[in-house]
Amino acid sequence: MKIRRANLATTSLVALLVAQPALAADAAAAANAEAEGLAEIVVTAQKRSENLQKTPIAIAVLDSAVLADRHVVSLLDLGDGAIPSLKIAPFFSRPGVLVINIRGVGVMADSNQPARDQGVGVYVDGVYLGRAQGLGAALYDVENIEVLKGPQGTLFGRNTMGGAVSIVTKKPSGKFKSNTTLGVGNYNSYNAVTHIDLPEVANISFKIDGILSRRDGMVDNPLQGQNDFNSFDKRGIRLEALWRPTDNFSVDVAVDNSYDATSTMYLQQVTRPLGLPATATAPAIAPNFVAGINPVSATRLSAAKVGVPQPLSIGKTEGYRLGMEWDATSTLKFKSITAYRVMSQTQWDNGSADSTLSIAPTAANPNGNFLIATAGGPYQFARISVAPFRQNQLSQELEAVGEIGRLKFAAGALFYQEKVQDNAQAFNTNVVTDAAGTTFAQRQIDFNTQVVQRASYVRVTSVGVFGQGIYTPPIADDKIHLTLGGRWTRDQKQGNLFTINGALPIVPVNGVNVSAKIPLDQAWSRFDPLVTLAAEVTDDILVYGKWSTGYRSGGASSRSLTYRSFNPESVSIFEIGGKAQFFDNRVRFNFAAFTGTYKDIQLDFSGLYEDVINGVRVTTTRTTTDIINAPGTGRVKGFELEFLVNPAKGLTLSASYAKNIVTIPPTLNPFPQTGGVLIPVPVPIYQVYTPENTASVSIDYDLPIKDFNLHAHIDGNYDSGFYANYTDVTYDPVTRAVRFAQPKGDSGFIVNSRLALADIPLGGGDGKLTLAVWARNLLNSQFLFWKSGSPQGGISGFFNDFRTYGVEANVRF
Repeated sequence: MKIRRANLATTSLVALLVAQPALAADAAAAANAEAEGLAEIVVTAQKRSENLQKTPIAIAVLDSAVLADRHVVSLLDLGDGAIPSLKIAPFFSRPGVLVINIRGVGVMADSNQPARDQGVGVYVDGVYLGRAQGLGAALYDVENIEVLKGPQGTLFGRNTMGGAVSIVTKKPSGKFKSNTTLGVGNYNSYNAVTHIDLPEVANISFKIDGILSRRDGMVDNPLQGQNDFNSFDKRGIRLEALWRPTDNFSVDVAVDNSYDATSTMYLQQVTRPLGLPATATAPAIAPNFVAGINPVSATRLSAAKVGVPQPLSIGKTEGYRLGMEWDATSTLKFKSITAYRVMSQTQWDNGSADSTLSIAPTAANPNGNFLIATAGGPYQFARISVAPFRQNQLSQELEAVGEIGRLKFAAGALFYQEKVQDNAQAFNTNVVTDAAGTTFAQRQIDFNTQVVQRASYVRVTSVGVFGQGIYTPPIADDKIHLTLGGRWTRDQKQGNLFTINGALPIVPVNGVNVSAKIPLDQAWSRFDPLVTLAAEVTDDILVYGKWSTGYRSGGASSRSLTYRSFNPESVSIFEIGGKAQFFDNRVRFNFAAFTGTYKDIQLDFSGLYEDVINGVRVTTTRTTTDIINAPGTGRVKGFELEFLVNPAKGLTLSASYAKNIVTIPPTLNPFPQTGGVLIPVPVPIYQVYTPENTASVSIDYDLPIKDFNLHAHIDGNYDSGFYANYTDVTYDPVTRAVRFAQPKGDSGFIVNSRLALADIPLGGGDGKLTLAVWARNLLNSQFLFWKSGSPQGGISGFFNDFRTYGVEANVRF
């Protein structure tokens, strides 16, 4: 039996709602109590441990306590807006593959591109994770997550033009410790997390992390025996050994293995089709199909109209890390990080279960796509996309961090190589069986015998060297700091596109189209500088100005029939900022404002299952996508505010806001937009996955009660909505008037909360028990965060998750 929204933990949830006003009253009563001040936050953004308030970089930090309060299982849970400038969203309906950007820079709208990279670097203990696949895995024992905003091309290198997300895990302590959490929630969810530190033996400390987190789907799939929509099952284990043979040398070895099984999200139809261009004819059955089978609803559905086959998309990651640190002197440290990782990700995308109507393929219409159909049925629908993805990567980084007099420096070198392969196929899993378009049946399909329709392979090799120095001249009481840095990088990508439509691609050779693999062999070199001038106005106020650049590597689109290559894109950003603390560290205020240029922006343009090669129109059973570098210069600008206050003992209030504006030059769309007519002029471009306005607020309150502590947390998160596609759908070929404008996702507001009785003594020892009730999307708000549409198909999109809640117990020794 499935446990649905109102069955489990209802009493605890009501208690949580009732407790919040009482806690607010308690906070007001304690206003005259002595405030403890805000805790110091230590970051490693400049390759050394530093106070956040003394680091001239815009950084947001989430520690383990914040992650627990928000019930964060994976990076996807940060998509609700915990950090306003950071946007995380699933790639279309695939929650196991993530789209990440910071300040609207570095978006990779199509994450299934082996020869293309994201523009935000994700690191775990200094190891770069090269693919969007695998990022949905559960997080291990996190010390903190540092989100570095703006280009990080000097110290972090390639593909950090928007910024970097640096995840730091807790190291073995050498003392016996046990930290275990067990919990249950609605949608049959449960989680079990344990972190065990073992006593040091022969100067070696051991640590074991285990994770198990599962939830049933949120939208029912009527087909018996098949998975519901939007479920997850995350498991992982991590083993780490830290060897300290001497006081100044350590070796850190870590091995991890993760399993992440998800079902696709449900693509919901919101409006009916508005009609087709005059040059195309829809099958007569299409209106009946929409009325009879495809439900149209502006509110979030809990059950699909049509049942479909739904295998789980399974991501597996495995990693090996060897870290070594040597304190050569009291002011000089050498560091080495060697890592090897393997990742595989199956992707079964049947999110458009109730739509994507097509007719049976014919010689005149090999795609069977209803957009260009002129013949009769049978009419197939519920298009499923199958796209396995495999990758392995090897990286080696060497660092030297030290001080010489008034100069602090960091220098190093990096080698990175990855091998990536993908393939894909698509077909319909249901069929309309009557002329009225109201009766349907499942197609009998053997998934294992389907022909691979598209496949590619690429090997990436990147090398780089970097250096950064922070100089404090003997003036102004040593309050002025000048930072200069730079990194040289060379990227090479070699590979080929070797399958299209289940066969070799068609390429022009001496004016004649032939079948052959399409190779990719390109290399790019790049230098990214950084200049920062910072001044300590007082001991508690830092102001700075910074200029830095960053880039995302070039590549080729595996969805292109010609394996069309594209060049790197880059940003050059000037930023001013300030960090201040007041009233004995009870108030903290940070701000940053930035503006800059954005060049050669990599844009995705998709065709209607076709392209023109050497004057010959070639069709494909897969979406055709070319990636084009936008001409001219785009602009990036915005600002960020962060405010924290500790007005009374145990009470912390925080608020943050970000405004991000990205302007992209008009760009020529290479594909026909209206009945095969090419629009021969540049078209306006929307920036995707980038809300212009985002904000987050939170209240935390701790009240000591005898031998334990009452902890309450509530946060609210807002974003103004974003576009999912770069261009409007159709234009008039003569007047260029927009026939169908690109819809924008709804604005949204999400509230999360947690109430805990913490640190309850267990017996006479050191054991502590914490009991908690939590809720995500406490108010059960609903909005379409992702929208797309056309005259032929109407508007469809993905709603945010339903409310989830649960109870958990944590035991620590």
